[in-house]
Amino acid sequence: MSDNPGTDAAYRDASLSIDSRVDDLLKRMTIQEKVGQMFHNMMVMGPGSSLAEADPVFNLESTEYSVGTRLMTHFNLLGPVIDVEATATWYNNLQTRAKATRLGIPITLSSDPRNHFNQNIGTSSRAGALSQWPETLGFAALRSPELVRRFADIARQEYVALGLRCALHPQIDLATEYRWARINGTFGEDADLTAELVKAYIQGFQGDSLGISSVSTMVKHFPGGGPLLDGEDSHFTYGRKQVYPGKNFDYHLRPFIAAIETGASQIMPSYGMPVGLDCEEVAFAFNRAMITDLLRRKLKFQGIICTDWGLITDAVIRGQDMPARAWGCEDLSEPDRVLKLLDAGCDQFGGESCTDLVLDLVEKGKLPESRIDESVRRILQEKFTLGLFDNPFVQVDEAVKIVGSSAFLAEAVDAQMKSMTLLTNHDGILPLDASKKQKIYLENITASAAEQQGLEVVKDVREADVAIIRLQAPYEPRPGGFESMFHAGSLNFTEETRLRVAELRAHVPVIVDIYLDRPVVLGPILESATAVLVNYGTSDEGVIKVITGQVGPQGKLPFDLPSSMEAVQKSHSDVAFDTKDPLFRFGHGLEYSG
Repeated sequence: MSDNPGTDAAYRDASLSIDSRVDDLLKRMTIQEKVGQMFHNMMVMGPGSSLAEADPVFNLESTEYSVGTRLMTHFNLLGPVIDVEATATWYNNLQTRAKATRLGIPITLSSDPRNHFNQNIGTSSRAGALSQWPETLGFAALRSPELVRRFADIARQEYVALGLRCALHPQIDLATEYRWARINGTFGEDADLTAELVKAYIQGFQGDSLGISSVSTMVKHFPGGGPLLDGEDSHFTYGRKQVYPGKNFDYHLRPFIAAIETGASQIMPSYGMPVGLDCEEVAFAFNRAMITDLLRRKLKFQGIICTDWGLITDAVIRGQDMPARAWGCEDLSEPDRVLKLLDAGCDQFGGESCTDLVLDLVEKGKLPESRIDESVRRILQEKFTLGLFDNPFVQVDEAVKIVGSSAFLAEAVDAQMKSMTLLTNHDGILPLDASKKQKIYLENITASAAEQQGLEVVKDVREADVAIIRLQAPYEPRPGGFESMFHAGSLNFTEETRLRVAELRAHVPVIVDIYLDRPVVLGPILESATAVLVNYGTSDEGVIKVITGQVGPQGKLPFDLPSSMEAVQKSHSDVAFDTKDPLFRFGHGLEYSG
């Protein structure tokens, strides 16, 4: 089947039904072309909008080889978008290369979250040229489905302008295990709030139904990836166990039921290996009871199921050895892992390019082509629904106008500021009155941000009227080029940090702002701080505007703040609001008077 179909091929005819077009295309595809659809790996831009050569840092083959030889058409763009024109031009170059393949199947380009602050090559990209909003915890703090839908619609417009048509998000795991490194990407601890907000999120990205102006959402990590043993992340061998000591599995499922009811187009299973449930103890993507019996049959999900990244082959990421996350299936060969994933009910292999494994299984008669067709049909259906076959290219000039527009930036910054949560405000110190020309001492915040708001910045705390210090939620640094990007371990502030806040307080009132990517044990800081604010992603300028009362903090805590690490350790990893005597409860948040 080497002939190139003409322009009159039925699958190219936009006037036909999508089912008819898929049927026609499937009949024309070689097994190599079908198998290429089942892989969804990472991709980087080459210099000057060119297609990239092989990248050993991220263990990636060249774009030419992936598209031209492996015939893959799904890729997840790594790294922040800094130059909109260059990125949009590169995307068009990529689609031009795909169009030159025998069947001209267009690329579906995807992305981890990229409208926020966090930067981790395995989970998210910093906003760069796009509008920068608080992390999703900030939306949970504001409790506004309307704002979430507005954010998602703006992000959708920016994504579509750049050619990004699949969102590898939202992440709707629940923050019931406070030590977990990925809480910043969730909507917090409460299942009902998360369920309400994910509906708005999907509606903003996909619209009322998936169509030519939509971004498909890949909701993750089914059936809820939060309850990991000791909070250790399941990217790593020591974090593979997902536990349910409180018998609370169904609580974590609630947001996914809401997402399915709303029309989520894709779902990604969790890396975790369930322990103590009435099913095989293998990672969820390998788990037929979870994927076929629960997700497909009971919950009636009909969309694409794409595995999380790297379940089949070992890799090296940023110099760190990363074994395949085949938890519970470590002893299986790579081909047997493929078979088990497909038998479980998955359609697509994330973070993999091992097309030869699948082709070999088919050739040896171990994998029927009819099983391949079942998944490829779903995958092609979405490409047609998104309109990629009819218009895969973007308008570069329009992308430059849309991405990071001044209107979008203004809305994003407003959300950053309003999502901040005021925990304490002794003596009504906040908001500061900038008109009084107070002298301010700063730590971990740029002087220009304060000076722009009329505050006089001094370099010696003994000359100040007030001190402002910004802190990061504590964590225990881990080794490794990839592992070091995950903030895990103890939630206690170091003694050095506690003493520094106390030292400042010995001279002047101290306003403490803390970036929360996880809950923290706040007691030692409360002892010295005159006021404590927390943020979920807010710029220095935004923090100063809130401190000076130009915008009032409106956020409410999206989780409890525990009283001690002992309380965290004794709580059930799968049970919400389970730590004893928390210092602040879910929903706490003061507002400025007047």
